[in-house]
Amino acid sequence: MSYTLPQLGYAYDALEPVIDAQTMEIHHKKHHQAYIDKLNTVLKSQADLGEYNINALMSQLESIPEEIRMLVRNHGGGHANHSFFWEIMCPLRDRDEMAEKQAKQMLAKVLEENFDSLEKFQAQFTEAALNRFGSGWTWLMVNSLGDLEIASTPNQDNPWMEGKTPILGLDVWEHAYYLKYQNRRADYIEAWWQAVNWPKAVEFLKLAQK
Repeated sequence: MSYTLPQLGYAYDALEPVIDAQTMEIHHKKHHQAYIDKLNTVLKSQADLGEYNINALMSQLESIPEEIRMLVRNHGGGHANHSFFWEIMCPLRDRDEMAEKQAKQMLAKVLEENFDSLEKFQAQFTEAALNRFGSGWTWLMVNSLGDLEIASTPNQDNPWMEGKTPILGLDVWEHAYYLKYQNRRADYIEAWWQAVNWPKAVEFLKLAQK
C-alpha cells in the first residue's frame, strides 16, 4: 500500500480571491504530491508502516525506526497537514450560509469557554500565525484533557505528533501564499478566514470529543 494524493472537493479557482488558482494548483499537485512521493520512497523498506492512516502514523513517530524517523516526520507530516488543510477550506461561491451560520454559532459557544469569544480566538490564532518564524503551521486543537488550545508548529510538525486533534489548521509556509501576497503574511491570514469551512471544523470538533 502507498499513500496517494487526495482529490480536492472543489476546483483550483474555487477559493479566489482569497487563494488564487495558480497557487492552489502548484500547492496541491506539486508540493503535496512531492511529500507523498518522498514518503512512499522512505517507506519502501517498511511496508507495514504504509498500512496506517497517515494521522495514525504521525501519532506514533517514536515507534518508527530512528534511521527514517525524521524523513517520515517531515514528509508524512507534509502529507497529513495538507490533507487536513484542503478539507478545512471551502469554496467562496455557492456556500450554504445557513449551515455556516449555525456552525459558527455552535463553535463560538465552545470557543467562548476557552478564549472568551470567537473574535478573541481569531485574534490569538492570527497572532500565533504571524509570529511563526520561518515555515510552519498554526492550529486550533483539542488536547488530551479535552480542552481547546492554539499552537504554532515548525516545518511539517502537527498536533497528531503530540497526541492532540486539530480542529483548524493554517499553512504559513511561503509557498501557500507568496504568488498572490508576496511577503504580506498578515494579508494572507486575514483573507484566509473568509475561506474557512466552519461546518467541517464543527465536524472535527465532534470527532475529537467522542
